[in-house]
Amino acid sequence: MFALENVLYFQAGLGVLVNMFLLVFYIVIILGHKLKLIDLIYCQLTLVHIIMILTGGNIMLTDIFESLNVENDIKCKATLYTNRVMRGLSISITCLLSVFQAVTISPSTSWLAKFKHKLRKHMINASFFYIWSFNLSLSSNLIFYVGGFTNVNETKQMKITKSCSLSSMNYIIRGMIVTVTTSRDVFLVGVMLITSAYMVIILFRHQRQCKHLHSIRHLSATPEKKATQTILLLVIFFVVLYLVDFIISSISILLWIYNPAILTVQKFLMNVYPIITPLVQITSDKRIFNVLKNLQSKFH
Repeated sequence: MFALENVLYFQAGLGVLVNMFLLVFYIVIILGHKLKLIDLIYCQLTLVHIIMILTGGNIMLTDIFESLNVENDIKCKATLYTNRVMRGLSISITCLLSVFQAVTISPSTSWLAKFKHKLRKHMINASFFYIWSFNLSLSSNLIFYVGGFTNVNETKQMKITKSCSLSSMNYIIRGMIVTVTTSRDVFLVGVMLITSAYMVIILFRHQRQCKHLHSIRHLSATPEKKATQTILLLVIFFVVLYLVDFIISSISILLWIYNPAILTVQKFLMNVYPIITPLVQITSDKRIFNVLKNLQSKFH
């Protein structure tokens, strides 16, 4: 168990480190007025992942700020509510990223082409507003049902961390929460799968059409293709990890089961995607390598 705790600490620390590096990079890009719309989506996703790691996994704010004179109930409600909101934002912004890229690479003859101009002017800002508002309100039930763990009426509580618990709720409320959350996740994952399939078809058609005009090496170096492949990779990772985590969470809530081993698996899965995302972005974005080269040359 001690070894698993160390693994979770290392995993969370690595996740915060790489996401902070990426966030600083985006801040530099913003200050340099070279920000693309896709960078704005990535920037918010990076910020969400930093907060998600700090409020979940093994770096709980309730543990970090134990020295503060704050009631345990307030710490539990704030921490777990924030973490749940960030998890919802993670799937929502990843879906938005997939839709954005599908619209961006759509050919001029496609019906999606007419959304390109609107997407650049209005849809991104409006989407962020609705995404944040929806997820902030959807997870509000945790404010009422999450609190500090006590030994009193222990059978009516499900311990979800070493100091926090979820109060018992009737089957109707529990079913409604699971239904609404499931509907959101099924819809967003469905959109991601559809847009991903659409992007794969576009890439395949583009490669087949350009095969006789350009070399395969030249075609593989296209920035649009690289960006699309990066997003497809992120979507695949996200869908697999999120579905596994969601199934475990749903079974735990519906059956009211608490198991330390299950909780450890969820903590590990929760941090995998926030770590993979910045690593994939860093290795696929040439601008980061250019910034690092410039810094290296200045030091030398």
